[in-house]
Formats: sequence, C-alpha cells, structure tokens
Amino acid sequence: MPAHLIVTDLDGTLLGVDHALTDETVATFRALAARGHHIALASGRHHRDILAFRDRLGVDAHIISTNGAYHHDPDDRLIAAHYLPAELARELIDLPRPDGVRLNLYHDDEWVIDAEAPGLLALHAHTGFGYRVEAPTRISHDGVGKVLYIGEPDHLAELEQEVSRRAGKRLHVTYSMGNSLEIMAAGVNKGAALTRLLGTLGLSADDCLAFGDNLNDTEMLALAGEAHVMANAHPDLHARVPQARRIGHHGEAAVAGVLRERFGL
Repeated sequence: MPAHLIVTDLDGTLLGVDHALTDETVATFRALAARGHHIALASGRHHRDILAFRDRLGVDAHIISTNGAYHHDPDDRLIAAHYLPAELARELIDLPRPDGVRLNLYHDDEWVIDAEAPGLLALHAHTGFGYRVEAPTRISHDGVGKVLYIGEPDHLAELEQEVSRRAGKRLHVTYSMGNSLEIMAAGVNKGAALTRLLGTLGLSADDCLAFGDNLNDTEMLALAGEAHVMANAHPDLHARVPQARRIGHHGEAAVAGVLRERFGL
C-alpha cells in the first residue's frame, strides 16, 4: 500500500479523557510507522508539551504545534516558525480582560501566564510541561507564536469581538476548547502547516488522513482527503467540514479503531 500521511490532533482526539495514550493507540501507530506511513501530531499545545506523547508512541513523527505556528521534524529540527507581529502581540497583552480570564503566551521555548492557575496544569500532568508567571507589563511581545485567553465562554466571546474589531484580518482567531480562545498571526493554522508538510513529503491531500475535534482543526480537516471528526467534537465543526466522516469518541480510542480498520491491522 502506498505511504500515507496520518495527522491527528491530541486533546479530544487521539488522547483519552485522562489526556493519555492507550496501549491500543500506541500499538496502532507503531504498526503504521513500520509499514512506512508518515505520522504528524498537530495540536494547539506547545512543542515541548507534545514531545512526551511522541516518545510514548515510539515513532518518528512531525510535530505541528501551537496551531501551526511551529513545525518540527522527527529529529526535532525547527522547520518553520510563524510569529505574531510584535505590535499586535503587545496590543493583545495589554487588552483589558474580564476578571478571571488568564492571559497566556507561547514563545519558542516556554509558556508564560499572567497569574497562577494551578487548575490548568492537570491538562499537562502526563508531560510535566508548565508555565512561568510574569506580570503583563514584563511579558515580552517578541517571538510570540500564540496568545491564549482562558476563561468563561461568554467572557471569551466578548474578547473575540474586541480582537476582531481591532485587528481584523491581521490575526487568525480560533478555539481549541470552549474555554480557550487562541490567536495566531494571519494565515497560521494547522491546515497551512499541513499543506507545507505534504509538499515536503511529496504527497497530495488525497494521501492524507486527518483526525480532529475542535474549531482549530477546521482547516486541517478541510484539506485532508480523508477527514474524520470525533463524536465528541464541537457541534459547529460538523457544519464547517461536512465531508468529514463521523467516528467514535476519543474516550474509546476511536482514532486507533478507524486506522486499524482502514489499513487492515
């Protein structure tokens, strides 16, 4: 069988409800890699936060991190980095926020947050990745891959409107979860990163299988020849990618199940 590229989101997709990989998922990806298929992990997480999952899978995998702002190859070489314009990053840092909304920034090597938020660390319990607290006035606005606001959905909706009013098409705005408003430079998304990766590998979109569950997966799923949306997906994702196949729940290792059936494992 010709080589394919299999690209998958992590939280809500490849990872279970405990944000971990099942043994079935690990065995499936190792079998696919052994057959010569290419693997890519595409997530809103920071590159350093994804490494533990790639190590657990035990396969060579490209890492598309920070919603496409960064691409590292299987040898951890940085292939591409796309930053927010510094003046826009500063404006987002200084933007007034409702009480309880946490400001987060992803730089090349770290996650910076404006105040302690220990509840956020549960998502990263399997990787050990954590934040550094810094006052907004001291946060660097250079080399920012993503600005992330975390808070109540109604508060984030207000922020999203204000960001759109101020910056318009100069930014790419999306959600990775209902409480996570994510902002990158214009043109930065998982689909754009996937397009570049397919070109590097000499493959077409028809050779790509993609899996996702949330709005930040829209462009990636729309591009892939074989797109799959999780049963637990954001309700708006189905409408955005109507051609995608609906599959099972991430808590049931549905990605592994589909891949085992698709490739006869």
